[in-house]
Amino acid sequence: MAGTDIGTIYAGSLKNTRALEKQGLEQMERQLSGLERYPDYAAVLRRHVETTKAQLGRLDKALEAIGESPSGLKETVTSLAGSLGAAVHASAQDETLKNLYAGYAFQHDQIAAYRSLSVIAERAGKTEQVSLFRAAVDEETRAAEDIAALIEPVTKTYLDLTLNGAKADS
Repeated sequence: MAGTDIGTIYAGSLKNTRALEKQGLEQMERQLSGLERYPDYAAVLRRHVETTKAQLGRLDKALEAIGESPSGLKETVTSLAGSLGAAVHASAQDETLKNLYAGYAFQHDQIAAYRSLSVIAERAGKTEQVSLFRAAVDEETRAAEDIAALIEPVTKTYLDLTLNGAKADS
């Protein structure tokens, strides 16, 4: 990428991270409607929806501070990718479990994105933003830990419901 400056890289990273957060928010909101039988899982998602909205607000402020706005194209593409993933999971017998696994992996993707964004912001001289991005790493790490703690209990509930003839994914 000859000729690219750190400001361009920083702006692109902000937009990419925002698009990733937006995708995650849409996926969590879609999943919530099918978790009536999994109240602990739903509670974790509801909490993280609020955290994600706050993170989006911080990313918007960081973009505004450099005279940028979110990339509509990136958000459309990531939203489409999220919708396709949800559609694939919805057609599966074990939709709840697949969404749980995907959510766990997605949290780690966001952790990596924010860790990288922290380094880029620091190099770009945006030191006022670095602590916010590092805070997001902590928030995403807590969310990943919360989801990890649900894997066994959600699986047990899924099995109990499925083996007893109940619809497990609603």
